[in-house]
Amino acid sequence: MQLINKKLIAFLASPLLLLLTACGGGSVAKVTNLNADGFSSEIKNAGVVVLDVRTPGEFAAGHIQNAINIDVESSDFDANIAKLDKTKEYDVYCHSGRRSGIATQKMVKAGFTKVFNLDGGIIAWQNAGFPLVSA
Repeated sequence: MQLINKKLIAFLASPLLLLLTACGGGSVAKVTNLNADGFSSEIKNAGVVVLDVRTPGEFAAGHIQNAINIDVESSDFDANIAKLDKTKEYDVYCHSGRRSGIATQKMVKAGFTKVFNLDGGIIAWQNAGFPLVSA
């Protein structure tokens, strides 16, 4: 009877093991939310790409230094992020954090593994006393 139970357990566990292996074994990338101080420190690291996902008009009015602009609400956002190097680190922000939350989730789904989000967006950035530059 004990041999039958072991075989039954092995039989039932096999599909679960296969599913876990096929899904990456739990090594799923996730977004790291940072406050303004943490974001300010993170963007100083070599090779980091600062990504502003607001509209071009918002970007022109003031953005974080060295940021690139890809509007998350544009119809070509997915195509534009597909052109980016997925091995780099991306520090993403918007006005309040809502759009960057959407953008970072899309990026993770597209295969990006190092994604950081400015919690509270430009509002939190400015409230912490950090500067913006104009285009």
